[in-house]
Amino acid sequence: RLDTDAVRAALVDLETSRQVIPVRVAGEDRWASTEDAARLRDALGVSLPPGLADSLLQPASDPLGDLVARYARTHVPFAATDLATHYGIGRAVATDALRRLVQTGRLVEGDLLPVECGGRGGEFCDAEVLRTLRRRSLAALRHEVEPVEPRQFARFLPSWQGVGRRMRGRDGVLRVVEQLSGVPLPASALESLVLPARVDDAVGPVLDDLMATGEVLWAGHGSLPGDDAWVSLHLADGAETTLPVPDATGLSPLEARVHHALAGGGAHFFRDLADTLAHDRAEDEERVDDEELADALWSLAHRGLVTGDTLAPVRGLLAGGRTAHKLQRRPAARGRYGGRPRLGRPTVPQRSGPPRAAGRWSALPATEAEPTVRAHAAAEGLLDRYGVVTRGSVVAEEVTGGFAAVHRVLGAAEEAGQVRRGYFIEGLGASQFAVPGAVDEVRSARPPEGPVVLAATDPANPWGAALRWPERDSGHQPGRKAGALVVAVDGQLVLYVERGGRTLLSWPCDEESLAVAATGLADAVHRGALGRLTVQRADGAAVLGSQDPLAVALTDAGFTMTPRGLRLRPGRRG
Repeated sequence: RLDTDAVRAALVDLETSRQVIPVRVAGEDRWASTEDAARLRDALGVSLPPGLADSLLQPASDPLGDLVARYARTHVPFAATDLATHYGIGRAVATDALRRLVQTGRLVEGDLLPVECGGRGGEFCDAEVLRTLRRRSLAALRHEVEPVEPRQFARFLPSWQGVGRRMRGRDGVLRVVEQLSGVPLPASALESLVLPARVDDAVGPVLDDLMATGEVLWAGHGSLPGDDAWVSLHLADGAETTLPVPDATGLSPLEARVHHALAGGGAHFFRDLADTLAHDRAEDEERVDDEELADALWSLAHRGLVTGDTLAPVRGLLAGGRTAHKLQRRPAARGRYGGRPRLGRPTVPQRSGPPRAAGRWSALPATEAEPTVRAHAAAEGLLDRYGVVTRGSVVAEEVTGGFAAVHRVLGAAEEAGQVRRGYFIEGLGASQFAVPGAVDEVRSARPPEGPVVLAATDPANPWGAALRWPERDSGHQPGRKAGALVVAVDGQLVLYVERGGRTLLSWPCDEESLAVAATGLADAVHRGALGRLTVQRADGAAVLGSQDPLAVALTDAGFTMTPRGLRLRPGRRG
């Protein structure tokens, strides 16, 4: 922007040198080029100041046409009324002068302005100005469709999924569940890593309340080694399209009986279910043991047939301790004064049953059988989850029908103008689909504040799905494995923590990024998200006595050297 006084001073200097003259046009005092003096006099009847050279006062063959042409050369598309107002002439006179120039090819007439910019149709523009605008518009469009580097997508994806935004309350949890609907996650990562990365409040009570009121469901997708399982969350509204297709083949006699009892409707506490089975058993059948019944319930849960009314049975399963993601150990029950647990009562079966069977159990709703409907729901979920859907993301989620099924749905959505298709992210193939606002967000995504610590299986982790894992020369290779972690800094993968935390992998980066990643890992331990962490090997070498930059960064972050390796316990800083 130019200063008004500076412009006025420059015009005064030009007037002194007789390059411009003061005139009164359309009732306003203006400055005009001395070259147009005669045209202003002959076309508009403007009074000229004295002292002009005779060469500047010679009449022109078409004075109004020359003025109109000059106006067009210095303006973007305009309407006839704009020209009429500028020169103080009638609209009909202005329109006639403009169309005479259109006939000579000097101007172009048409619908040149969009409605949102005030266009009403029938605008005029200088032919050369219009060519310049088109060249610049095409250049801008080409720049817009130029793919961004994969690192920019790695900056964008966690923010798109709410990582670091710290949403709150029921609405925040519901939004997270909506975005993660149907995605299998390790149960041990759900409340320790995945949800806390997105929600600021204590997640467990809110989630249990939403499940108890029937707004959210959980479903199993199979077991993991030890006391862990794959589970997914679903909004009850529309769950029939996101729930896993149940597998009721090959059930054992006990599992079939339990399934039949729950399929009749309603929710059953464990003990009520056990009593029902005892009442209905045949004379030659043995009474069902509590542990056997709990095993049967979880077998049905792994098959996507039954669920609990809260996450209590999932937490009870994880309490066994052999989980993919290490959880912070709870202190053992102690006496009133802190001594050993009180003795006295003999051990009797709990009325509520084993902890992994706590709460009420019920059959999951029937799933949608039509493949087209499920493919449509899967495509909507992918767009909501990733913003920009690529082949790698679809393959990583193992969507039924693969990328071909989703591609058909997204292709139809593109034709309807609901999504955009293009080459948005470099190196991820030409078939990329995005919701309208996501492309701009990818381009403008800023580095997150601090490190991003995620479970390797978290959909917000782009590596191993949309993006390839960074190359490693040899040795251990990363993967989207249950129990593994990734630590990223500014869209760059810095650390990969293997299940159990004994082995770390790192990628070349500056010392500052390595220190930030190590601090992020230490903070996750302090929060209790990882339990005790003892690193024994880093990039294939022992960390004991090592002066490797990674070992130094971990030590600076608070890890202490022990005979087993670099160790950090929850809640201990410094």
